[in-house]
Amino acid sequence: MSRSLVRGFLTVGGWTFGSRLAGFVRDVMMAAYLGAGPVAEAFLVAFSLPNMFRRFFAEGAFNMAFVPMFAKKVEANEDPQRFARDAFNGLGSVLLAVTLIGTIAMPGLVWLMASGFVGDERFGLAVEYGRIGFVYILFISLVALISGVLNTHGRFTEATLVPVMMNLIFIAAMLLADRAGWDMGLTLAWTVPVTGVAQFAFTWWAARRAGYTFIPGRPRMTPELKRLLIIAGPAVLAGGVVQVNLLVGRQVASFTEGAVGWLSYADRLYQLPLGVVGIAIGTVLLPELSRRLRAGDAEGGRASFNRGMEFAALLTLPAAVALVVLALPLTSVLYQRGQFSPQDAQNTAMVLAAYGLGLPAFVLHKLFQPLYYAREDTRSPFRFAVWSMVVNVGFAVGMMPVMGFMAAALATTVSGWVMFAQLWWGARGMGEAVRADTRLRQRLPRIILASGIMGGVLWGAARLLATPLATEGLRYAALALLVALGIISYFGAAFILGAFRPTDMKSALRRQR
Repeated sequence: MSRSLVRGFLTVGGWTFGSRLAGFVRDVMMAAYLGAGPVAEAFLVAFSLPNMFRRFFAEGAFNMAFVPMFAKKVEANEDPQRFARDAFNGLGSVLLAVTLIGTIAMPGLVWLMASGFVGDERFGLAVEYGRIGFVYILFISLVALISGVLNTHGRFTEATLVPVMMNLIFIAAMLLADRAGWDMGLTLAWTVPVTGVAQFAFTWWAARRAGYTFIPGRPRMTPELKRLLIIAGPAVLAGGVVQVNLLVGRQVASFTEGAVGWLSYADRLYQLPLGVVGIAIGTVLLPELSRRLRAGDAEGGRASFNRGMEFAALLTLPAAVALVVLALPLTSVLYQRGQFSPQDAQNTAMVLAAYGLGLPAFVLHKLFQPLYYAREDTRSPFRFAVWSMVVNVGFAVGMMPVMGFMAAALATTVSGWVMFAQLWWGARGMGEAVRADTRLRQRLPRIILASGIMGGVLWGAARLLATPLATEGLRYAALALLVALGIISYFGAAFILGAFRPTDMKSALRRQR
C-alpha cells in the first residue's frame, strides 16, 4: 500500500475517531441533561438544519466537484490559489444569501423537518434554537472547502482536527451551563455559532500556513468557476436527494414522542465506525484517484482502490456485526442515566441495530463515489441517488403504519444498499481500476468469516454477562469486557484465517516515519 494512502487513512481515521469519541461524550452528556424530551428533540432538529444544508452545499456536493478540479490544477501547477479563492468567494456569496433566507424562514424549515412538532412546545423551541444557530452553515461550509484544499496537499491533520474542536466546545459549554445554572437548551443553541467561528478561524490559519490566504471578495464568474458549477450541479442535486431522505426520516420520527432523540443517539454510535473508516477513505481516496488519473496511472489507481476496499472491510464488517449483536448493551450502558429511561435505551437499541445492518453499505458509498467524482462524473451518482430516494420514501411512508418510527431507520438501511448496488453496477465499465486483485479476493471471504465468529462470541458473552450489564457499578466493566472479547476474537480469528497479517500494519506504520 502506498505511503501517502496509508498515512492518510490512519491520520484521518485517527482524528475522526477522536472527533466521534468526543461527539459521543457530548451526546452522553446531552442525554443525561435533557433525555429524549422536548428540549432535546427541539435542539436536535434545529442543529440538523445547518448541518443538512452544509452537506447539501459543501461536503456532499460542491467539494466533490471542487477537489478533483483543484487537485488537477495543483498537479499541473495551473495557479491553484486563484481557483481556490474564486471558489471560496463564489460559495461564500451563495451561503450569505442562504443564511439570511433560512433564518427568516425558520418556522417553515422546522415544519418541513418535523411537522409532528406543530401544536406543542417543541415547535417554538426548535424555531428559536434554529434562528440562533443557522449562521453555522456559513462558517462550516467554508471550512469544508478550505479542508478540501488542505487534504489535496496531504495536510489531513489540520482538516480533521476541527470537528474535535467543535465537540470539545460543546462539552465545555454544557459543563459551564450546569455549574452556572444557565438554560441548557439556549446554551447549546448559542454554542453552535461559536463552534462555527472557531472552526473557520482554525482552518483559515492552517490554510495560510500552507500558502493559501482566503480574503472575502466579490465573486468572479471565470471559465473555471463556470465549469465547476456545471460539474457540481448534479452533485448538488444528489446532495438534495440525500437531504430528502433525512427529511422523510425526521418527519416519520416526529410523530412519535421521543423518536427524534432515539434516532439521533443511535446515529451517534453508528457514526463512530462510519466516520473512522468511511470518511477516512472518502477524504483520502478522492484526491489520490484524481492525481493518478491526471498522471495516467491506472495501475496505481487500481492498487489504491483495492487497498481501500480491504481497509474498509477489515474494520467495517466486524463493527456492523457488533452494532447488531450488542445494540442493547451499548445503548443501556452508555446512555441510560438521568433523564434517559430504560424504554429510551430499548428503542434506541432497535434503531442502532437497523443502522448496523446498513453500515457496510454506507462505507462502500465512500469507497465507490470517488471513482465517479475523480472522473468528473457527477451525473451518475445523482441518478442513483434519485432511485435510492424513491426506495427510502416508499419504505418509510409505506411501513410507518406497520412499524412506526422503526420505518425511518430501516428505510435508511434499505436505501443505502440500493445506492451501493447502483454504484457498483455503474462502475463495472471503468476498467481495471475497480477490479478486485488477487489479494482482495483471497482476504475478503476470510474477513467475513472472522466477523461471523466474533459475532457468535459476543452473542454468547452478552447472555452470560446479562446481570452485570444491568447492575450499577458493574455495567461499565461488563461492557468493556465485551468490547475486549470482540477485539480479541475478531483479530485472533482473522490472523488464524489469514484475513490480515500484522506485518501489513507494521509496515504501514514504519513507512510513516
